[in-house]
Amino acid sequence: MALGDSICTSGVCLTVIELPGDGYWADVSVETLNFTTLGSLEVGSRVNLEKALTPESRLGGHIVSGHVDGVGEVVSLQEDARSWRFVLRAPDELARYIAHKGSICVDGTSLTVNAVHGAEFELNIIPQTMAETIFGEYRTGSRVNLEVDVIARYLERLVQGDSAADPAAKGLSMETLAENGFLK
Repeated sequence: MALGDSICTSGVCLTVIELPGDGYWADVSVETLNFTTLGSLEVGSRVNLEKALTPESRLGGHIVSGHVDGVGEVVSLQEDARSWRFVLRAPDELARYIAHKGSICVDGTSLTVNAVHGAEFELNIIPQTMAETIFGEYRTGSRVNLEVDVIARYLERLVQGDSAADPAAKGLSMETLAENGFLK
């Protein structure tokens, strides 16, 4: 690590401003505290850490920016053969971006969605992921940082066409799809 490097901290991209001993310091904005779980951390809390991807790096998951879209909640967890099945609930406004067999980032861990039921979605966490992340500490009610697939966000914006620039537009609708040639 070097000053100015980005480090993903439980899904939140932070910039290293000091390197005391074996840790690091980063500034965190009020915006970040309001829209992530970082403000609820205490001294000694465990977090997931990951260095920023470089162009030379192997991409082992989906594209993750460290720009948290919202905070979700663990609804349930249970053992499932050698792995664990987690059910999480996303904020309603993020649910449309979560797809069966799509990608989701939970506290900085890139995962595949097994099933979707409205705003709730299922994940299957293998032993390696349980051992190397903070998933083993989650309980029903645990709050987690969620980052949806970046391609889904940009696709929605592109499909909105000219209405994307209209502050009064309500987002993607059947009318917008029809006007832009996506429906007959």
